[in-house]
Amino acid sequence: MLIKEILDNEAEMIAIRRDFHQHPELGFEEFRTSDRIAQLLTGWGYEVHRGLGGTGVVGTLKVGSGGKRLGIRADMDALPMQEQTGLPWASVNEGKMHACGHDGHCAILLSAARYLAEHRPFSGTLHLIFQPSEESIGGAKRMIDDGLFKLFPCDAVFGLHNFPLLPAGEIATKPGALMASSDSMTITLEGKGGHGSMPEHCIDPTVAGASIVMALQTIVSRNVDPQDSAVVTVGSLQSGTTHNIIPHSAVLKLNMRTFKSEVRDAVKLRIQKLVHAQAESFDVKASIAVDFGYPVTVNDPQQTEFAMQVARDVFGADKVADPATVKSAMGSEDFSFMLEEVPGCYLWLGTATGNNDYSVHHPLYQFNDACISSGATYWVKLTESFLRS
Repeated sequence: MLIKEILDNEAEMIAIRRDFHQHPELGFEEFRTSDRIAQLLTGWGYEVHRGLGGTGVVGTLKVGSGGKRLGIRADMDALPMQEQTGLPWASVNEGKMHACGHDGHCAILLSAARYLAEHRPFSGTLHLIFQPSEESIGGAKRMIDDGLFKLFPCDAVFGLHNFPLLPAGEIATKPGALMASSDSMTITLEGKGGHGSMPEHCIDPTVAGASIVMALQTIVSRNVDPQDSAVVTVGSLQSGTTHNIIPHSAVLKLNMRTFKSEVRDAVKLRIQKLVHAQAESFDVKASIAVDFGYPVTVNDPQQTEFAMQVARDVFGADKVADPATVKSAMGSEDFSFMLEEVPGCYLWLGTATGNNDYSVHHPLYQFNDACISSGATYWVKLTESFLRS
């Protein structure tokens, strides 16, 4: 059952969410968003710390004499894409859109934060973590490197993501690997350009790049155990400018995803060996730059069972998916960095309306505002259960 006081404040929280949505900011540029969050938390009585990861915000509330410490995280950044919803609160920032619902995640946690500050139904220390740059270069890692869990120790940490392909108000998660690792690489091939009519005087990096693209497709089928999962995707092959010029260089951009650290290491190594061997066979020089990577999102079994039991208590057992039926997702999450430091659980909150639902990262995606109160109620009950007085 949803908390009445949270429902009473729902209209205000929806307005806050829509304000965030109308003014989206990309990773490490969440200045307006973090200012607003810090202002609200300060007004509600939280001790607010700013600057971790650049634009990160941590709000701390200590109640009673309890010794346990809980962390709850929400991400703040938007995506570099143009919104097409036509909504009154659509993005006013050209080429930027909250197409993944991070505005909703912030509103959910702020709604819970307000109730928890006003009623203080726990004994212990609560750290609310508002994180920059989940979508791009690992804001979670930046916060950790800046001392997040040294300055704000947590016994467990939790996070959620809206899931517009799951019915509203339902919860899905499972212990172990929930989401894949993700590693992005840029491969630069250097050949010898020249006139298209005289290929014998050139070293063609386009041909080498095309061969590498095809060879990379064999890694999953021939180097990964069929019982394991992996994806290698070449998302971009950039080479040349017109028909009759053999270019001097070509650039490939690829992404790989796995569910096991040993598979991740093996696929990385195979990519490196294959690229260099293929390049050498074409007399082309190859260099590989690893742009960034996220580890596998691994849920702690004990904290996952705890999180699921809270969900059963809040939403009913029929609204919580059997973990045996939950499929791991090939999408990735930089909350994984936090789970490497502190045991915890990441879960999906269903937000589907059943009427023209678009998934995340779509220009017509819309966050379901009706789920703010349900998500906030969940965070309140999880806090009460974890930090029992």
